[in-house]
Amino acid sequence: MEHAPAFARLIAELEKLPGIGPKTAQRLAYHLLFRPQEEVRALAEAMVQARASVRYCSVCANLTDRDPCPVCRDPGRDPRVICVVEQPRDVVAMERTREFRGRYHVLHGVISPMDGVGPEQLRVRELLARLRQDPPVEEVILATNPTVEGEATALYLARLIKPLGIRVTRIARGVPEGGDLEYVDELTLTRALQGRQAL
Repeated sequence: MEHAPAFARLIAELEKLPGIGPKTAQRLAYHLLFRPQEEVRALAEAMVQARASVRYCSVCANLTDRDPCPVCRDPGRDPRVICVVEQPRDVVAMERTREFRGRYHVLHGVISPMDGVGPEQLRVRELLARLRQDPPVEEVILATNPTVEGEATALYLARLIKPLGIRVTRIARGVPEGGDLEYVDELTLTRALQGRQAL
């Protein structure tokens, strides 16, 4: 049996979302169809409003509805330390730790030749421009993911930044909290040993 055209269109639109296959899209569509109309309208309005009001921060390229974003405007954040991350969701993860009091720079991806992504597709040029501004940046923390692409991007950035006389650091990698050593891969264990600290 074919779906009604409007329902089929809803399924087709939901399928465009990341991680949503045909069956999940159909299940979500049925869920929305049987929710109260005001609830569905509120969801649609929230999506349209977010799309219209959220944009990139002109300083750090994070997502925000106010430019500059709250972190870049906060006088309590140290502008001499910049943490470079891949995506806006990484900023959220770092902020959850409540340990970092510097500022961020979001690359919006990583170098990936297989996917046709080079440095020119990332926010590298904007990062280098920030490093030449006042007050002078003293440290750049490279917090890209520990993947092949993340490591390649970190190495590329380190080669660009070190000649500027700025300290470049990489976030530590190692055994996850609560994890068992027997289930940790060799590469992670090796890096955990290399990054060990005195007690």
